[in-house]
Amino acid sequence: MFQARDAILQAVRGGFSGRRVLVAGDLMLDRYLRGPVQRISPEAPVPVVQLKQRQDSAGGAANVARNLAKLGLSISLFGVTGQDAHREALVEALRSEGISTEGLIASPYRTTTCKTRVLGDHQQMLRIDEEVIAPLMPEEETQLFHLVSAALDGAEALILSDYGKGVFSPNLTQRLIQAGKARNIPVLVDPKGQDFSKYQGATLITPNQRELGQALGLSLAEDSIPRAQAEALRAQLDLEYLLVTLGEQGCLLLEADGSHHIPAVAREVFDVSGAGDTVIATLAAGLISGLSPMDAAQLANLAAGVVVGKLGTVPITQEDLWEALTGEAAIEQAHKILSLPQAQSKVAAWRSAGARIVFTNGCFDLLHVGHVSYLEQARQQGDRLIVGLNTDRSVRAIKGASRPVIGQEDRARILAALAAVDLVVLFDEETPLSLILALRPQVLVKGADYREEAIVGAREVRAWGGEVVRIPLVEDRSTTRTLQRLECILCKPDPARSPGR
Repeated sequence: MFQARDAILQAVRGGFSGRRVLVAGDLMLDRYLRGPVQRISPEAPVPVVQLKQRQDSAGGAANVARNLAKLGLSISLFGVTGQDAHREALVEALRSEGISTEGLIASPYRTTTCKTRVLGDHQQMLRIDEEVIAPLMPEEETQLFHLVSAALDGAEALILSDYGKGVFSPNLTQRLIQAGKARNIPVLVDPKGQDFSKYQGATLITPNQRELGQALGLSLAEDSIPRAQAEALRAQLDLEYLLVTLGEQGCLLLEADGSHHIPAVAREVFDVSGAGDTVIATLAAGLISGLSPMDAAQLANLAAGVVVGKLGTVPITQEDLWEALTGEAAIEQAHKILSLPQAQSKVAAWRSAGARIVFTNGCFDLLHVGHVSYLEQARQQGDRLIVGLNTDRSVRAIKGASRPVIGQEDRARILAALAAVDLVVLFDEETPLSLILALRPQVLVKGADYREEAIVGAREVRAWGGEVVRIPLVEDRSTTRTLQRLECILCKPDPARSPGR
């Protein structure tokens, strides 16, 4: 999954070294009213919630700041509120979590956005929004810009959290992006609306699938992403990266060198509120800690998977993310070994998200550096690598009764532990043709020691527009050669045990 797991573990355990991040955007108060439901109202066919608990928490851009603070980073938060009781509750909620409120402008022209959720027996029954959606007054916009601009020196990232409430006019958005770029500070944006042109020149934006569809003027099916149009949008806006969040399908990272689909780890989803805030906060933390964009995106995807398993708008914490990371390796590897029907379902999801599917096959008995190099090169041919693995019976049929040395379950588990491998499927036939026909990869990979006309499935893959790639093998590295060396070692007399010694 991760390219540099040790670096990620070090960053998370170290609280991302307490690096400083600025967050600006639409501030709001999330209010929760909770209680049991025991009857239906006699006045109307609606449940009666017996109120037992009130809870206020910081939402919107303030929730992005909460996520960053819980991960161990130093935060400066900026935005505009009203002069009302909701502002007072928001300020109290932020201060209770150690987040400074000095950057919060109190406006006499607007109210503080408040989203009140009524929950009965842990089920959300109703949401009430109190807000005024309107542009800032010119003097407020100027004041907000100067507050953020003055704080940029010493910061390592600027996040613009746009909830479409009126804070980010095109003028203010561009001024903030240019101010960040002038100081070589990455600017990450969680966008809203149909016109993304105001985000021109940002380092990265993180729309969800619906928001991307709106920006492209398309009505996207639930499981589709038009990669070509998304890449064109990235280039048009002069973005370094575009990260599209796809809910249960994970996310899609687009950069100049190509696109990468990152699948979600299957979890029970209780509440998706605030998941986008967690994504952009964790992404920023990863990038400024020196992680690659791919690793930072995968870490953000993992963090989002944690928070959607909790009720309400809950930020990711350093402890939660550490536990998810340290438990992820075993879960991830187990999820890579699938039956053919399960594999077909997984591949269908990858394909619908635009992933380029690569297939190779073999016995992979006594895994050695030649195998590892070969699989790494195979993975580079696309976005997802499937390994068709011979069962013990089929290995014996091909290589003789003494093989395999390692049983099929162990061989599958070892392959699944490799970062280059995304899926392992066992097959019992002497050739993988039926497996290839069932999974229909775009790329079929085999060693360069095979002539293309001798590669099983080559003709079929080319027939549906796919590609056949032959990869050079590492010299003097093979299971047969390893076994021969072992035999020599075992048969050679040991001088230390010779008679008379």
